[in-house]
Parts: sequence; C-alpha cells; structure tokens
Amino acid sequence: MKTELNYINLSYRTHSQKEYNIPLTYQIFGKDLFTAPVILVNHALTGNSNVSGEKGWWKKLIGENQIIDTDKYTVLCFNIPGNGYDHFLIDEYEDFTPSDIAEIFLKGLEALHIKNLYAIIGGSLGGGIAWEMLAKQPKLAEIFIPIACDFKTHDWLHAQCLIQKFLLNGNDEPLQKARIHAMLCYRTPQSLNDRFQNRYDHKNQRLESEDWLVYHGNSLNERFSLKSYKLMNHLLMNINTEEEQLEKIGARMHLIAVDTDLFFPASEIRMCFEQLKEKKKEVFYHEIQSIHGHDAFLMEYEQLNTIIKNIL
Repeated sequence: MKTELNYINLSYRTHSQKEYNIPLTYQIFGKDLFTAPVILVNHALTGNSNVSGEKGWWKKLIGENQIIDTDKYTVLCFNIPGNGYDHFLIDEYEDFTPSDIAEIFLKGLEALHIKNLYAIIGGSLGGGIAWEMLAKQPKLAEIFIPIACDFKTHDWLHAQCLIQKFLLNGNDEPLQKARIHAMLCYRTPQSLNDRFQNRYDHKNQRLESEDWLVYHGNSLNERFSLKSYKLMNHLLMNINTEEEQLEKIGARMHLIAVDTDLFFPASEIRMCFEQLKEKKKEVFYHEIQSIHGHDAFLMEYEQLNTIIKNIL
C-alpha cells in the first residue's frame, strides 16, 4: 500500500487578504486514484494524514478488511497546512479560518483532478472543515459523515478554546498546560472517576489521574509544536459554515454524535439534524453511547464501525 507523503504547491490568498505559498501535503491509502471510489478523510486537531497502516490514527476503521476497506476504496487525507506533520508551520495563524482550509482542500482536489467524492468523513475539527467544503461545493460528495462535530462553533466550545488560547500564550509550559485542560474537555468526569478512583501514586506522591494528565501534556509536547497547536485551536474556535448553505448540500448526510460529548454536545448535533430533516430527505442521525465524551470517536470502534458499515 502506497503511503508516502505527497506535495501540491498552491498559491492562496486568505479571506484576510494575505498571500501564502502552501505546500499542501496528502497521503493516499488503498486503491490508486481513478480506479475506485474516493473517500476523503479530514483529520482532527492533533491528527494528520496518516490515517491507516501500522501507525495510522484511525487504523481500526480504515485498512484492509476494515469497514473502510482499502481493497475497495481510495482513501485520501490532506494535512491541514500548519499542522507540522510535513514540517510546514504558520506563524500568523490568525490569518486562516476553517473556511480558508476548506478552500485549500478544494484546490487540492482540483489539482488532483478529483471532481467527485464517494464520501467525506471528518471527526471533530476535520468534520467542521468538511461542512465548510460542502457548503462551498454542495455536489462534491455522495455521502457526508461528520463525526462529533457541528457546522459551527457554539458558545461553550468557543469559551473552552479561549481558555486554550490563554494557556498557549503563556510562558511556562504552555502546550503541556493547554493539553491537560483539553483532556478534561475530551473526556468526562465519569470517564476519569471510573478509571482512576482516587488511587494514589506513592512514588510520585500524587493521584494517578494527575500522572495521566501530566503524561498526556508532556507526550503532546514531544510530538507537536506550539505553533501548530495555536493554529488548530484557532480553527476549532472559528468554525462558521454559512447556515443557509446547509440545505443545498446534495450528499446523503449522516450526523454522528456522542451522547456525553462536552465539546460538540449531542443536543446541538440533534438540533442541526432536526432543522435539516425539515428541508432534506436524506439526512440521518446516529449516536455513540459512551462514558468517554468527545474522544469516544477515537475509542468506541465497535459502535463506530457498526454505524459506518450501515452507511457505506
């Protein structure tokens, strides 16, 4: 399976009227282009284009004999420019919005001569970018599967991203501290309480839950850059798809929520579904049941596989 990192060099003017040369990178898994239906996967905040294979972050969903079968489909994933996976970083991250990233991805598809997609799948931030893409090109895909995301950033999520921004702009271990705060939003009180049950680590003289949070903060700091995190948080904070464009999307839409999600609450995604189904026939709602909150889309693979199997 060919999994090398490929480059498309693009000139792009942002909505803020800034000119950038973008080395848009991507990976392709499974069938060669134009030999099979194409599924575009948009990665989440700390994700990247490596969605399948030994180190693929969605390998339990995408691969040979998986629900998204690389023997059946061409799976394409772009890196959000500035995520650092391809060593490209953006200093002035506020120049970009999710709408800009959507346009850059559409330009990438155009450069690859891909006019239509079988499906677009996006989790969290990646799903928000996918909403923006389809609002701009309503006939782009046959199927749209946004997972644990909505077409806009609501007030609660915006507030959490604001806290992230404050932490990331600090001087003392900003990335680690922001990640620790984020982990408390990705999970739920029940998830942490059930897992750790106030167990105390006598060696480190602190709760095991604190050890776990510190580990995640340090771990991300080792593999992710501060500039990238600032950009991704800024994008998550500013998803704002034009609402009047949603009903024009031609794809069969399957909205997947997590019942305990603190970032994109299921109630908001159900509200979006209820509004859309009044105007569109082919829109459906699915819900993952989990104590783990937002991160359930990266954990509850049995449920997610069952849902997507019945869609594709």
